[in-house]
Amino acid sequence: MAVFVLDRRKQPLMPCSEKRARLLLARGRAVVVRLHPFTLRLKDRVVAASALQPLAIKLDPGSRVTGMALVREEAGTDGGRAHVLWLGEITHRGAAIRKALTQRRAFRCRRRSQLRYRPARFDNRTRPKGWLAPSLQHRVDTTSAWVRRLCRWAPVTDLRQELVRFDMQAMENPEISGVAYQQGTLLGYELREYLLAKWHRTCAYCGAENVPLEIDHIHPRSRNGSDRVSNLTLACVPCNQAKGAQAIETFLVQDPERLRRIQAQAKAPLQDAAAVNSTRWALFQVLTATGLPVTTGSGGQTKFNRRRLGIPKTHALDAACVGTVATVTGWQVPTLAIKATGRGSYQRTRLDRYGFARGYLLRQKKVCGFQTGDHVRALVPAGKKAGTHVGRVAVRASGSFNIQTATGVVQGIGHRRCTLLQRADGYGYATTPFMVPSPTEAVTPSRPLGGTPIPPRPERRGFSEQNG
Repeated sequence: MAVFVLDRRKQPLMPCSEKRARLLLARGRAVVVRLHPFTLRLKDRVVAASALQPLAIKLDPGSRVTGMALVREEAGTDGGRAHVLWLGEITHRGAAIRKALTQRRAFRCRRRSQLRYRPARFDNRTRPKGWLAPSLQHRVDTTSAWVRRLCRWAPVTDLRQELVRFDMQAMENPEISGVAYQQGTLLGYELREYLLAKWHRTCAYCGAENVPLEIDHIHPRSRNGSDRVSNLTLACVPCNQAKGAQAIETFLVQDPERLRRIQAQAKAPLQDAAAVNSTRWALFQVLTATGLPVTTGSGGQTKFNRRRLGIPKTHALDAACVGTVATVTGWQVPTLAIKATGRGSYQRTRLDRYGFARGYLLRQKKVCGFQTGDHVRALVPAGKKAGTHVGRVAVRASGSFNIQTATGVVQGIGHRRCTLLQRADGYGYATTPFMVPSPTEAVTPSRPLGGTPIPPRPERRGFSEQNG
């Protein structure tokens, strides 16, 4: 993976290789600015803009994960040639935001009704044109923030976005055509009557007839299940109470035949497709506001490029195949996994299963100079936890911290053993090694592919060791 480089005035230069970065650090010509992604700043060099090559950021927006690729583009007679320099995948936290807003809404309802009555002020809740729900706006803001970051660390000249649109009517019914697009599933039906006709007036879980039936969510609402009619079924009172908030796979684990029949009638959820459809133009407008030229491509074009070039399916590699490209080289590099973790919580307490307060959280973020999310290195000389632990720290008021490493959580590390490597910025980082797919996973490869991972490099001194 390429290393980002800044000049003496903190202006972006062309990324360099890992070998060159080690030499620059060993000779004292550069200092480390960031660990994730690894960025250097030269002490004795200022490069003119004429010495830079054009770079492009390519995006593959998704509902849960967005792929990013930094490529060096070269024009050719057979089309554009892209050389991949850096790959990244951003894991969004839209589900966590939605859950937090739901909990906050419950708190607000309780204060308004139980403690003292206050009428809801609906007239004050105005929404401007183009408003997006916070969980959707988060996807746009996170992606645009990383585009701006990469523009500060590399001489980016172009942006590429996969402007994909999902036809949800065709996803539910591939044979739909004509006026059927304007006629919903409940055309001529009331919801309850439609469910009675669909499930033959029987309980979907036990087959009971001539008993009072209730509407049940196949995928529970507490597990982000939707209210779409395809996610609704009929259940008798005992089955509905017994199922509760369980997943249907857990509830019907002893009856696989009935489970298969219910899942065949219940169609796949479309919330991810709806999220991408809602945010695609908002992201395009934000990218256009950067002042860089923005080029869009379709999802079919990306899939065609990936299959033609024999590149495996990942979010980051999909981003590298966005747009018109003839060849893609250098894509066998690790991917930086970026997980949006947030910057903390406003809540001062945790809740138990009944909604009552349980314990208290810290009033301040920093403890002994550290805060949750900082990237630290802990040196423990002896004991059960002896060794060097590097990872994301979770602070405690007692000064005994937890460190999330690549292999697990190490608990009870004293703050005196910890050394700060990088301040918390609202994201967690991990490097995903490149794995060569097996021949059965690759689609029409243009080159022979093995079935084993790339062997590790021999032991060498890393960046952090050379800089203390």
